[in-house]
Amino acid sequence: MSASELTIPADVKAQIAAFVEGHKNELIAFRRALHAHPELARHEVETTEAIVNRLSVTGLAPRVLPSGTGLVCDLWSPGIDEGDVGAVPTIALRADIDALAMVDESGASYESTIPGVAHACGHDAHTTITLGAGLLLQELLAVEGAPAGRVRLIFEPAEEALPGGAIEIIAEGGLEGVEAIYGLHCDPKIDVGRIGVTAGPITSAADIVEIVLTGPGGHTARPELTVDLVSLAARVALEVPLVLKEMIGQAPAKLIFGAVRAGDAPNVIPTKARLFGTLRTQDHQVWEDAEELISKALAVVVNDTEATWELIHTPGVPPVVNDTVATQFLRDVIVAELGPDAVLTAGQSWGGDTFAWYLESVPGSYARLGTHDPANGASRLDLHAADFNIDERAIGVGVSVLAAAAYTWLVDNQRS
Repeated sequence: MSASELTIPADVKAQIAAFVEGHKNELIAFRRALHAHPELARHEVETTEAIVNRLSVTGLAPRVLPSGTGLVCDLWSPGIDEGDVGAVPTIALRADIDALAMVDESGASYESTIPGVAHACGHDAHTTITLGAGLLLQELLAVEGAPAGRVRLIFEPAEEALPGGAIEIIAEGGLEGVEAIYGLHCDPKIDVGRIGVTAGPITSAADIVEIVLTGPGGHTARPELTVDLVSLAARVALEVPLVLKEMIGQAPAKLIFGAVRAGDAPNVIPTKARLFGTLRTQDHQVWEDAEELISKALAVVVNDTEATWELIHTPGVPPVVNDTVATQFLRDVIVAELGPDAVLTAGQSWGGDTFAWYLESVPGSYARLGTHDPANGASRLDLHAADFNIDERAIGVGVSVLAAAAYTWLVDNQRS
C-alpha cells in the first residue's frame, strides 16, 4: 500500500487527537514520575507496579512476568476474547522500562531521586507512549464498526542488560499469536514531530569480547628472553580489528577494546594480559560467525609468538533488521497521521537494542522518534548523556503514531 492509498478515517483521527490533547498532562506526569524514580534492569518493581495500576483502572488484566518485573497486556475488541486467538489478527507494541547506571544531570524539576540511576535513554518516554497508545486503542476498538482483533502491549524489563528482557518475554509466550510488532525509540538528533524509519538494519549486534593472553613472564630488562605481553596486548588491540576487517570485506563491523589489564609492577613483564571490548555489526551473518571470525583473526596476530590466547565471546543481541513491508506500512501511517514532512529516513546506528529478538521471529519495524526541541538550536544531546532529556511534545506524537499504526494494521488484516 502506498502513502497515497493509506488513509485514516476522519473520525478516527479526531478521536486520536482528542485523546492526546485530553490526556497530555496525565501522560507527561506519568513520564516525569518514572524519570524521577528510575530503576535498573531486573529491579523495575515500582515501574511495573505503576504500569499495572494504570492499565487495571480501565478494566484491563496485565500479566507480570514470573521474574517480578515487566509485563504483557492484551487489548481485545468487544466480544472477542482468548478463545478467539487465531481467528482475529494480533499486533504488538513494545516498550522498554529499565534505566541506566549513571548520574542524572538534566537539572529538571523531576530529576532522578535515585543516586547513580537515570533514565538517560528515554525508556521512561517509551513506556509512557506505549501505555498511552494502549489506553487510546482501548477506546478506539470499543467504537461501533472498529476492527476485530487484539493488541498486545509489551513492557520489557532489562533492555540494558545482556541478553535482555526480550528473551524472557518470548520464553513466556509474549509473541504467541503475534503477527507484527512495532516500537519507537527516542532520538535526540531528530526534531520533535518527526520520525525516522528505515528498512533493513537500523541497529547493530553488540557482543562482549574478552581476550586472555598468557606468557612466561620475566624482567623488563630482558624482554627478548620472554613474551612481552604488554606490547602483544597493544598489537592485539590494534591489529586484530584490522585483520577481522580484511576477512569480512565490506560487511560493516567494529571491534573496539575499552579496557586492557596487564601487570602490577613497572619492572615485571606480566604472565597475563586481558583485553575487554565489544564487537558491533549490522550484518546478521557476521554476528552469527563472530566467535569463529575473531578466533581466526587472533590466530593471525598471536600464533607467531610464544604466547597462548583464549577468547571469551559473549553474544549480546543481533542487529535490529526492520521488515521492508512493515517499514513501508509504518512510513505510510506516519504520513497519513502527521503529514509527509513528518517522516524521514533514519540512519543506521552502531548501538544495540533487544527489539532485535522480536524481529527474529515476527515481522515489524523499529523507528526513531524525534525528541529534540528546535528552539534549542544546534544543541542536540546524545543518548546516555548525563543531561539527556526530551521535548515532551514527543509523547503525544508517539502515542498518535503507534495507536494509528495498530488500528490501521488491524483494519488491513481482518480475517475473511
